Amino acid sequence: MKKTPSGGPYKRGVTGTSVHTTPKAKDALRAAQLYYLQDMKMEVIAKELGTSRSTVSRLLTHAKRTGMVSISITPSANMSALLGNQLSEHYGVSFNVVPTDGSMDDSELLARVSAHAAYLLGDIVSSSMTVGVAWGSTMQAVSSALTSHPTHDTKIVQLNGAANPVTSGVSYASDILTRFGQAFTARTEQFPVPAFFDRASTREAMWQETSIKRVLTVQQEMNLAVFSLGSAGSAVISQVYRGGYLTKSETQELREMGVVGDVATVFFDKDGNSSNISLNARSTGPTLDSLRRVPTRFCVVAGRGKLEAVRGALKGGLITDLVIDEGTALALLDG
Repeated sequence: MKKTPSGGPYKRGVTGTSVHTTPKAKDALRAAQLYYLQDMKMEVIAKELGTSRSTVSRLLTHAKRTGMVSISITPSANMSALLGNQLSEHYGVSFNVVPTDGSMDDSELLARVSAHAAYLLGDIVSSSMTVGVAWGSTMQAVSSALTSHPTHDTKIVQLNGAANPVTSGVSYASDILTRFGQAFTARTEQFPVPAFFDRASTREAMWQETSIKRVLTVQQEMNLAVFSLGSAGSAVISQVYRGGYLTKSETQELREMGVVGDVATVFFDKDGNSSNISLNARSTGPTLDSLRRVPTRFCVVAGRGKLEAVRGALKGGLITDLVIDEGTALALLDG
């Protein structure tokens, strides 16, 4: 029996023969069948076999070493590449689909997608660019995965403020910005304002301050914006929903208004619209209209909890380049 799993461009065959008669061989064969042919997670297999996850991992290794499992590379069957091409044609956006499989937990999924995004950014960011960077759980993971790609006269600017009633948020956002700056030997521009002002009138007044206008001017020069999508439904809950940025009543209001996600703390609905969402008048993130004017809008998404946010962002024209895990990409294609 052979099957092309969701994990990448290869085929794995699981063969059962009469020579596999020892208890270990029988368990290894059963584990291989459940893992490779039924796409079951290791935790589930461990429960079924009455053993531990680490033992299942060893059984799968034994299955490969003893010939129960054969792996062959088939470039033409690269599911991720084919899936990316289909989505790119459908949405008119550049898709980078990251191969993943059902055995990965949420943190592993985020790490895999973020590492791929960091790799791609190494080729995208070049000298004399102005790069806007949002903060959040995904951006923290991307920044940690960046490697050295020296540039000249490049600027990294923070897209939105990070302070809230619980914390200043300075060190959190600064760490992300600093890693980007170090990776690309770039100058960094912090945005020393809260994520949300208490009143829209305060935001309007602050936007007239010389020190704030200077950062806003740098943002207007962006060639590239790097961000993820916030979503209350994500398995790795977005920082804006868990970091003290929103009250319970504000979260409820967003839900009632049909909000599906946000970019740099600017919220949008299923159509990618933000105009009728009152909280946006107090947000310090760039308006979605100004974001759409940035030539390259590089978005990183991991996990199906962000599926509705992805759909809304694509419909609203907020993304030009999307790095996404294979499972979420498949769900996006299905519907």
